[in-house]
Amino acid sequence: MKVAIVNMPFGNMVLPWTGGAGAYDIWTYEVARRLAQSCEVIVYTTRGRHQKKVEYDQGVKYQRISHASDRWYIYMTYSRAADKLERIPGFRNLRRILFFRHAKHPLIASSLYCPTYTYRVAKDLKKEKCDVVHIHNFSQFVPIIRAFNPEIKIVLHMHCEWLTQIDRAIIEKRLGDVDLVIGVSQYITETIRRCFPQFAKRCQTVLNGVDTTTFVNKNDHGASKKNDVKRLLFVGRVSPEKGVHVLLDAFEKVVRRDSQVQLKIIGSQGSTRGGEDIVALSCDPKVRDLAPFYRGNYIQHLQSKLSSDLASHVSFTGSVSRRQLITSCQNADVFVFPSVWNEPFGMPIVEAMATELPVIATRGGGIPEIVEDGKTGLLVERGVASSLAEAILCLLSDEDLRESMGKAARRRAVELFSWEKTVENLLHQYRNLCEGDD
Repeated sequence: MKVAIVNMPFGNMVLPWTGGAGAYDIWTYEVARRLAQSCEVIVYTTRGRHQKKVEYDQGVKYQRISHASDRWYIYMTYSRAADKLERIPGFRNLRRILFFRHAKHPLIASSLYCPTYTYRVAKDLKKEKCDVVHIHNFSQFVPIIRAFNPEIKIVLHMHCEWLTQIDRAIIEKRLGDVDLVIGVSQYITETIRRCFPQFAKRCQTVLNGVDTTTFVNKNDHGASKKNDVKRLLFVGRVSPEKGVHVLLDAFEKVVRRDSQVQLKIIGSQGSTRGGEDIVALSCDPKVRDLAPFYRGNYIQHLQSKLSSDLASHVSFTGSVSRRQLITSCQNADVFVFPSVWNEPFGMPIVEAMATELPVIATRGGGIPEIVEDGKTGLLVERGVASSLAEAILCLLSDEDLRESMGKAARRRAVELFSWEKTVENLLHQYRNLCEGDD
């Protein structure tokens, strides 16, 4: 079987792999190299300046696609520099007309998004004669790829809720050309099935994974934390939908009752411009209430919430290397993931679980499928700082509970969320697709 994975048309996969990348690149790398043990695998990804057109790594062919004109759109949509241009009179409205036309027709979901990238991928796929093409999120890629490759099996892998948030007639037409729709959680899959019952049988769930051989508890893990200071850890985009502002409100309440605690916040602190799409597409009142946070500088807002006393307990590290991330998980006592939106999956959660960390997270989206409330962690209501604070204090005050939940979390991560499990499930889905025509 020959499989092509079409990576997202932004970011850049640098080889040899060091692990410092976003969730989509991590998924592509971890899955592709394992799939290559059973299939011929080609990955389509963007090409940066001075990068080779073709690279090979661990049995995978990486075909790099240049798309300079598409990068202009991405720059104008998401860059901090373009954000500053909105200060120019008249530019703000022009930018919104060009790049955020309508709540149910965002340009990021239209056929005008990265057309050069899509066309070049579709054309190369015709030459490669792949059996299966696996597309992340962008349903608008489907018609173009289908036009060039009428016999190929198309898999659309949804890491978000776009299919059920964008204009239904547009999505329905695109799904007619899709052979398999994958959701990263049952939450995503069932939402799609309910919205498009005519395609329900094409929808399956393949859970994301974690490298359980690198995200591990180190031998002296317990001994290293035999001190009075307890460490809380958050990993993820420092963005309003991730609920970092709620975490700081909760942490202030925690420090009032237990001053021997530190909070480390790991994650990118870039532009929150994409949040306009998150708010515009959502019908969830909790998400709609986040709109003001996206209009200003979110990082400055978070820092303004920190009194001089509280600031000494909080550190913002920005993005870190894979090794630093693993070390931070190993040195933490509790992992906190306070998403306000309905998190599609939550890869940082399973990474924390693999390192034997108990998890406190919100009860929404795919998170309840990952965290067993009362067994591997605690679940609280989205956006409620008081409930989050009480859960944190509960675990900080009970070392035995933290340890038992951490061990249960590791067992669950190994059993359900290893990349090997992900690839096993994926191969099963691919074979069903290809053998169905025999």
